[in-house]
Formats: sequence, C-alpha cells, structure tokens
Amino acid sequence: MDRLTTATIIPDAFQGARDDVSMQFSIVWDQIRAPLIVPLLRLAVAICLIMSLMLFIERAYMGIVIILVKLFGRRPEKRYKWEPIKDDVEMGNYGYPMVLVQIPMYNEREVYQLSIGAACGLSWPSDRIIIQVLDDSTDPTIKDLVELDCQRWASKGVNIKYEIRDNRNGYKAGALKEGMKKNYVKNCDYVAIFDADFQPEPDFLWRTIPFLVHNPELALVQARWKFVNSDECLMTRMQEMSLDYHFTVEQEVGSSTYAFFGFNGTAGVWRIGALNEAGGWKDRTTVEDMDLAVRASLKGWKFLYLGNLMVKNELPSTLKAYRYQQHRWSCGPANLFRKMFMEIIRNKKVTLWKKVHVIYSFFLVRKIVAHIVTFIFYCVVLPATVLVPEVEVPKWGAVYIPSIITILNAVGTPRSLHLLVFWILFENVMSLHRTKATFVGLLESGRVNEWIVTEKLGDALKAKAVKAPKKPRFKFGESGNLDEGALEGVGKFLESHITINTIN
Repeated sequence: MDRLTTATIIPDAFQGARDDVSMQFSIVWDQIRAPLIVPLLRLAVAICLIMSLMLFIERAYMGIVIILVKLFGRRPEKRYKWEPIKDDVEMGNYGYPMVLVQIPMYNEREVYQLSIGAACGLSWPSDRIIIQVLDDSTDPTIKDLVELDCQRWASKGVNIKYEIRDNRNGYKAGALKEGMKKNYVKNCDYVAIFDADFQPEPDFLWRTIPFLVHNPELALVQARWKFVNSDECLMTRMQEMSLDYHFTVEQEVGSSTYAFFGFNGTAGVWRIGALNEAGGWKDRTTVEDMDLAVRASLKGWKFLYLGNLMVKNELPSTLKAYRYQQHRWSCGPANLFRKMFMEIIRNKKVTLWKKVHVIYSFFLVRKIVAHIVTFIFYCVVLPATVLVPEVEVPKWGAVYIPSIITILNAVGTPRSLHLLVFWILFENVMSLHRTKATFVGLLESGRVNEWIVTEKLGDALKAKAVKAPKKPRFKFGESGNLDEGALEGVGKFLESHITINTIN
C-alpha cells in the first residue's frame, strides 16, 4: 500500500515541477518579448530583406545579360580573334607555341590513370608539349603506381615529367608553384591545368590556344565542367543544379561583360607571362585559383570563358566529401575578400566599374550574402516570426523574391526542374555549413586554412554498375522472413540515416 501511494505521489511531484518551469519560462518570455525580442527580430528581418534584394537584383541582372548574349549571339569567336594555327614550312613545329600541362594529384589511386591518359592523348605536336605530373601522394604504393604509369607513357614517346616534393607546403598551390620553377618550363608559353579527375578531349588545346595566341590581352581561357556521375544519386543531381547555374550564368556574364570571373582551378589555360606578372601561385587561402585570377585582373588582364568546350570530371558522391569541398569553397573566398579588399580599392590599373563588380557582385553578393541570407533568413528568422506574431514579413520578401531566385537558378538545368523542391531543401540544409565556413573565413579563425582533398571514385562507379546485380525490392520469402536483399537494403538505409544525423 505504501509503495502504491509513493508511486502516485512521485509523478504528481514531477508534473508539478514541470508546470512550475513552464510557468516561469512563460513569465520570462512575456517580459522580454516586447522590449527585446520584437525589436531584435524586426532588425534581423530588415537586414535580411536588404540582403535578399541585393541577391535578387544581382540574379535578375545576370539573367538579363544572359538573354541579351543569347539573342545577339556574342560568341567568343566574335568578341575575340580566333583562327587555327597554321603550319609553317620553314619553322616546322617551332611555329607552334610550347605548352605545359600540369596535373596536381594527391593519393589519387582511382583516377590517376584517367587524368594522365587524357593529358597524354591531347592532340598537339609532340615536341611542343610537356606533361607534368605533380604528385604529392603520401602513400608509397600510389606513388609507385603513378610513376610507373608516367614511365609507360614516356616509353611511347610522350614528353612526360614525374615531379615529387619532400613536403606538402601550400598544398595544390605549393605543388603548382614548384612545378613552374623547373628549368624546362622556361621555354613554355602557356600552361594548361587539370585536376586529377579531369579528362580533356584530344582537341582541347586546338580550341583554346588560338585565343591566347591571337589576343595578347587575354590571360586565361576557361572551359566548362561536364559531370560524368551527375545521375549517380540525388545528391549529385542537386550539385549539378547549383554548378550548372555557376557555369551557364555567372561565368558567362563575367566573361561577356567585364572579362573577369574566378578561375575554377582546373580545365583552363593560362598565359605564363600573365601568371608570373600577377605574382604566381600563392597559398595564403584555400582558393589559390581565385586568388590568382583576382590579382591578374587587377593587372589589367582579361579572361575568356568557353561554355561550349566541356571537360569531363567527377562530382563528390559522398556527403562527407561534399561537406569538405563546400567548406573550402565557402571559407576561401570570404578569407580572400578580407585579405584583398584594400588592395582592390587602391588599385589604379582597372576602372572603377570593374572594382565595383569585383568587390560588390563577385565577392560580397555571391560569396558572402548568398550564403548568409539563405541560412539566417530562411532557416532562422522566418521560422522565428511564427513565434512572434508582432513581427511581420512582407509577402514580396518571404514568397516572391525567393521563388524568382529559385526559378532563375533552376533554368540552368532544365532536366532537373521536377527536383526543385528537393534542391531547395538540400540548399537550406547545406546553408548552415556554408554560413559557418563563410564566417570562419571572414574572421580568419579555426579551420580557415583546412585543406582536405575531395575523395574521387573514378571508374570504380562504372565497375559497380556493371558487376553489381540489381537488388530485389522488399518481399517476403516462403518462410515469411525478409529475403537477404531486402535486409541489406534496410541496413544501408539505417546506416545512411545514422551517418547523416551523426554528421549534422
């Protein structure tokens, strides 16, 4: 009887304590809501609306420019001189410029053969091209494999150099910088750069080098990326939607109007004279490619983007790899903006209009505001207004502007329009990670210089697709138990969800 009485009293005591806490919280909330929460939330709404307008105007402007470019057909061949490099009977192959092809890599077991093979397959006079493999691998087995592959191509008559360092200082930028110091590079006029998972077509140099030869004001010719594994899973489809907008709109607008855009770090050809004049490769941020592009632009050099020239490459197919990549791509630009802001302001070689474009459009709106407003406004401020009805968000800011921005972004990938809702959810989830990385870059703290090479799978995906039998869907066997394929499917489903929850 005493036990029963005690068991009845204890829950009542807990219920009373919980009611007291709820009542105290309610009293505190009522006291601070009007004088503190409401004004702060209204200020946050105002700031977020301003940032949304900035992003909307930028997106609308770029959309108008793209329409005009398409209507009036301002193709690269019309804006810049282009004609094939002709054979010179007297000079022979010496009439062709000397081209260096750099392939930086780090423990690239799955893709090293693909990238080296594609580079060695480039169509260009064999005595006027040098393939330079910059191997920073720390795994001795992989280093041996890469070196053997280089020796194999060398035995076929390809002018290929295998270069290693005794450290990884500066990561990719450090490797490229060391590669440019080699004696044989002094004779080269241009340098083409391909990351370890990029596979250029044989005619890549024939389509890019003539622009640099006939237009001495051009420093860079950038090609577009073509994703070979975009259909692998829903996450790669989402990545394709975001990156297609970058290539279809942002790169094209920068090339067509200001002749400036951020170098993508790969699938591009640089004039070595312009690269050296800009100060060469620097490792002060994790976006050494963007750093070089901004410095070259401030020297007065122009860039050209070729949207019809595509180079095959691979998207990150795991959440972990994608998160590391997005941290680097969000943190690096913010940190570079912090370092170069005053340098851009003081520069006297470029016009005021170009300075405004670089500072406001390229850095502030696209690299900082776009990340912050996506998380702060859509994931924090708007949900908070539900709890504080005194704060109202105008319909144009909560519905119309976000909808138009989303539609403008989706136009770059028409085949994925039906995945728009998933893309919105995906971008909102990733916005927390990007916003955090942006503040790390601006404040130059924590993981600001973290560099983790994006994991690549190469042709392993194709092997899996061929060898792996199709798993049966959930079905019950004769004994009433789930079959082995179904159990494996359940296991993978639970494992993926546990992994995502743990990471988040």
